[in-house]
Amino acid sequence: MSKRALILVEGQTEERFVKDVLGPEFWAKNLYFHPTILVTKRIKDGPNFKGGVTSFAKFENDARRLLDGAGGALITTLLDYYRLPTDFPGMDSRPRNGTPVQRVTHIECAIARHFGSPKNFLPFLALHEFEAWLFSSPSELPRVMTEPRKQSAFAAIRASVSTPEDINERPDFAPSKRIEGLFPAYKKTLHGPTTIARIGMEKIRSECPHFDDWFKKLETFAVS
Repeated sequence: MSKRALILVEGQTEERFVKDVLGPEFWAKNLYFHPTILVTKRIKDGPNFKGGVTSFAKFENDARRLLDGAGGALITTLLDYYRLPTDFPGMDSRPRNGTPVQRVTHIECAIARHFGSPKNFLPFLALHEFEAWLFSSPSELPRVMTEPRKQSAFAAIRASVSTPEDINERPDFAPSKRIEGLFPAYKKTLHGPTTIARIGMEKIRSECPHFDDWFKKLETFAVS
């Protein structure tokens, strides 16, 4: 018997990642993902604006809409922890001296509690953002960008931290900013999903423990 996972994503890049990379990993387990891009502004007589996280209130509206119509489906999220709006639950009570994983897990748990901790709700925030996963391989993004001579510089960024998820949230040091500094032509919606697909889930899971923890929870839902 097949199962569904409704996943609220930040934008088109994450939507493509779910459809092209994450989703196929679970077909053999009969779990099928249905991504929905966050709506940032609703228009009465016209198309809604989609993409990006501008406030918790807008996120809550979309999340509750999915939860209300979930049936037996799992509701999960794929949002960036980097630049998450400060009005999200748990943001003002993050452990000051905690590790990045402890801090992001604190917020995910706070989001779940805000909604009453339903059993079918699994908030997930990419640490620190989608681009961190591109550092799981030192070679693939330089190849995708057709700039292999920059592989050593790209690899040096990865080597400076324990895991790609530790590339931090300071504005000039976030994963996307480090990538844009090396590859000015980088386009998230184009090069991001292509690189992720080439790296593969196995490598990303081995390099990024917070992502791997989410993946394992999705597997548990699939077989439960």
